[in-house]
Amino acid sequence: MTKNILIVGVGGQGTLLTGRIIGNYAMSKGYDVKMSEVHGMAQRGGSVVMQVRYGEKVYSPLVEYGEADIIFAFEKLEALRYMPFLKKDGVIISNTQQIDPMPVVMGVANYPDNILEQIEETCDHTCFIDALTMAREIGNVKVVNMIMIGAYAAYVGDSLEEWEGIVEKTVPKHTVDMNKEALKKGYAAYLGK
Repeated sequence: MTKNILIVGVGGQGTLLTGRIIGNYAMSKGYDVKMSEVHGMAQRGGSVVMQVRYGEKVYSPLVEYGEADIIFAFEKLEALRYMPFLKKDGVIISNTQQIDPMPVVMGVANYPDNILEQIEETCDHTCFIDALTMAREIGNVKVVNMIMIGAYAAYVGDSLEEWEGIVEKTVPKHTVDMNKEALKKGYAAYLGK
């Protein structure tokens, strides 16, 4: 059976690194892995999408509408935007952070209200985490993605130590300790949801 994961966020949130870590995790389990990324105006705060598919044999990296087992979102509007990709019994793990898109910044649109409530009305399986606040507690907002990976690791159910090993091999050496701390916080946050 193939697992389809859609990782969505805004430029600069670590979406692509997250995809690599999840892909490395799947490969460590012996799965065939395919990944695809789209990052148009990412440097300007635009949407970034990483698709990760893994299973016995995967032929395409693309996740189609209604096929995502998991939407993994670093920003709540991005979670809402990609809901059509989610399977009927799919799971959303989302950061509660709000990052205003360019039309909102320019004053030509409003950021939608009640996004998390809209997601909960549509999806039976959700986990919302205030990863930005946790990252600030650690002392670096760049570890939001690692907190979210920790939540995903807890969802998958494998040991934290296994994920720490993958992270250690993937991130720059001088960031390993901070990233492991963030991973632990996310893991605990998911279990305490």
